[in-house]
Amino acid sequence: MESRKVLSSLCYFSIFFAGFIFPLVVLIASGDEITKKHAKSALLSHLIPLITVPLLIFSLVYEFASMEAEVPVFTIITVILMVLVSIIVVIWNIIKGVKVLIAE
Repeated sequence: MESRKVLSSLCYFSIFFAGFIFPLVVLIASGDEITKKHAKSALLSHLIPLITVPLLIFSLVYEFASMEAEVPVFTIITVILMVLVSIIVVIWNIIKGVKVLIAE
């Protein structure tokens, strides 16, 4: 029971030290359904910031192809969006990890 809580919370906290690899390993290796559920949730949340990468690539290609604007506004907006999404995901993972640890 206690190891389930620690392992599940480590899946969320792994955003700081192992990215999506730790939740993926736990998802594959664990036999406990609750731990697998938390590992899957953590894995998906770790991958959310990657959704903005194609938008960044598109904005960079668009800005460099047009070269009309002095300030790459679209790229700046995209980077700000990426940072905000990443911050939200980190905060969400911290909250979920703590909730799992203190749950009874």
